[in-house]
Amino acid sequence: MSGRTFEGALERVEETVWRIPRSYKKGMLVDGLIYSSPRLIAQVVSDRAPEQVANVAFLPGIQMASLAMPDIHWGYGFAIGGVCATDPAAGGVVSPGGVGYDINCGVRLIRTDLSADDIAPQLRELVDSLFAHIPLGLGQGSKHHFGDGELDQLMAQGPSYLVGKGLATDRDIDFTEARGRLDGAEPDFVSERAHKRGQGQCGSLGSGNHFVEIQAVQRIEETTAAAAMGLAEGQVVVMIHSGSRGLGYQVCDDSLRALRDSPARHGIDLPDQQLACAPIESKEGRHYLGAMAAAANFGWCNRQLLMWQARQAFEAALGRPWQELGMELVYDVAHNTAKLEEHTIDGATKQVLVHRKGATRAFPPGHPEVPEPYRDVGQPVLIPGDMGRASWVLAGRPGAMERTFGSSCHGAGRAMSRKASVKATKGRDIGAELAAAGILARSKGWRGLAEEQPDAYKDVDEVVDVVDRAGLSAKVARLVPLGVIKG
Repeated sequence: MSGRTFEGALERVEETVWRIPRSYKKGMLVDGLIYSSPRLIAQVVSDRAPEQVANVAFLPGIQMASLAMPDIHWGYGFAIGGVCATDPAAGGVVSPGGVGYDINCGVRLIRTDLSADDIAPQLRELVDSLFAHIPLGLGQGSKHHFGDGELDQLMAQGPSYLVGKGLATDRDIDFTEARGRLDGAEPDFVSERAHKRGQGQCGSLGSGNHFVEIQAVQRIEETTAAAAMGLAEGQVVVMIHSGSRGLGYQVCDDSLRALRDSPARHGIDLPDQQLACAPIESKEGRHYLGAMAAAANFGWCNRQLLMWQARQAFEAALGRPWQELGMELVYDVAHNTAKLEEHTIDGATKQVLVHRKGATRAFPPGHPEVPEPYRDVGQPVLIPGDMGRASWVLAGRPGAMERTFGSSCHGAGRAMSRKASVKATKGRDIGAELAAAGILARSKGWRGLAEEQPDAYKDVDEVVDVVDRAGLSAKVARLVPLGVIKG
């Protein structure tokens, strides 16, 4: 449908919420709700993503609404930025398109005891050290290789397995979402091809929008939460964004093929074959969830090893152990998962399967899954922006549990495709432009910087402002880039 036609179906129902009514398409079981602002919604309706929000509303067992965050843009099946919960007791389904190809793509933030002034003379050396220590780029393997038995342990246990190998600490595990382990992982459900792709990739960054970035805390918005997280103005932090690499991609690809005919077998009528799904309690559904959980656990291991290598890079550049530098994990969040959680819906507590695709968990103060140091302030929510402007640390709020199944945005969200971004940079030197702004960037090639240039993304400040005003998560700290490496 054209943007003009779709725009006519949108109803602004609150300051930050636009509704797609069930009447928009015959077969929708619930409304669609998009969290946005007037300027962002104008970008949204020019994309195919709102149609995807409406299509998700067809999924059997869907609860409350088909939801989208303000960083919404078109994706496979679900829009990126999409959230939905399905109830197993009501015939609810699981859809791989609601998780995405990069299973457990996510973000972790590392604090330090360094200030931006401290590292200014050695910033280039630090960026070069990260570039040397961390394998990155399409198809690039890791320094860590795991045989089949070890790989199965990684997928079953998550980064807890790495503690015994001296590649993680108990504290690292405590400050990882879900302690780095989704229940129900079934490594045996992961194909031989996926195993082979994963054996040499755990601890590698990959390409696309994945990065390791040295940042400075520019501004504190909420002092109590910032203090709990160990953040202060002027402080150096390190942000890592990566996922489950080729293993997760292969699990998704295998699952989509396996579920291609599942809707027809189960009498499910869908408007888009990319929403291929299966009842949660079916054999096909359980198989996907077992393989997806295994890939998610692998993704947490990947970010753990990337963090370990970042610590080594700082040690090499600054000549001091990472412990002396105060390089402790603030938190690690996933933004491509499907997870069984308890939520209150229409006054009743239910266990539902929450699909978050390009959406971040944002549990509020008091939630039992929030680590104790953050229990009074809410779960840290980590929002990368773009390499030329800013990123954010937020904290989960009660509104997220009430309205979005404990979910918030996951980033700035793309404003143009990678192809369009490359076209827009013709004749420009993005690395030089960033350097002129005081940001050092290293990449395997010019294309990586061209695809990810700042103009390719929405304004993260505006995206974050929407979720803050909607009561989904609250602003804690604004982070600005100093140096970045990309594949």
